[in-house]
Amino acid sequence: MEDENPAAKHEAQSKPYRVRLPGFVADEAIGLGDVAQRVSFAMGIKPCGGCERRAAAMNRWMVFTR
Repeated sequence: MEDENPAAKHEAQSKPYRVRLPGFVADEAIGLGDVAQRVSFAMGIKPCGGCERRAAAMNRWMVFTR
């Protein structure tokens, strides 16, 4: 077994994927969960109790930048 630093392993896993979308995203970065929330709200879907947790998890997974 190899001895790995748990803090370094957690840090490597916690960085979201960054996707560049020039011209489609404002100056600030937006997470995938925020995009999903905005789309569902625009379609008239009411948020449920777990929506915030899922959005936060998706935001940790992928971020759109300019």
